[in-house]
Amino acid sequence: MTLQVVNLGLPKSGTTTLAKALRLAGYAVADHRLRGRNTDDRAQKGMLVADLLYRGYFETGDPATHLPGINAVSEMSVLRGAKSLWPQMDFALLLAIRKFHPEVRFLASRRDAFELSQSMLAWSDLGLKRLPDSVIPGLPQGYGDTTKQRMQWVEGHYAALARFFADDPNFLEFDIADPDARSRISVFLGRDLPWWGHLNANPIRERLGSN
Repeated sequence: MTLQVVNLGLPKSGTTTLAKALRLAGYAVADHRLRGRNTDDRAQKGMLVADLLYRGYFETGDPATHLPGINAVSEMSVLRGAKSLWPQMDFALLLAIRKFHPEVRFLASRRDAFELSQSMLAWSDLGLKRLPDSVIPGLPQGYGDTTKQRMQWVEGHYAALARFFADDPNFLEFDIADPDARSRISVFLGRDLPWWGHLNANPIRERLGSN
């Protein structure tokens, strides 16, 4: 199946909300890992989207090779233990997606950098341990344990996307807090979004709209 929508937003930028919105709009969505709705192959259930993208990329050139039946990706990064994969920051991989799926629409979900940083801080050990202990594009090991460093990393990611996709009509960055986000995405994709809401909030920071 051809990839139609790929989100390049960071974790906690509304990716879970976007996944549900795309799913209810009729897309077959992979969100972080494959689930029962994504595949009938029991061996694939639970596999990480990032792993599958890189397997496809290095085995065949097409990152979507091992995502059969999937036409939208809402969350692709993984940071768990020693595994740190960030396909949304790998521009060679993004070029490969465009090469094999020329009609793909790239989204970039985002939030205010401070709010995103605080949401990461409050979500499990993401801000205090996993980010500073890991090797991440734009955030070398030992960095990311302060608000300033996380914000600079966040803003750098979206600035890099803006430069890479400059004037590209198949790229849309949107703020999850924008009251027009739903309509903007709908127009961009050429498909109605019958639902838009708020999912995966951290109860500690629910007032910030964590996703």
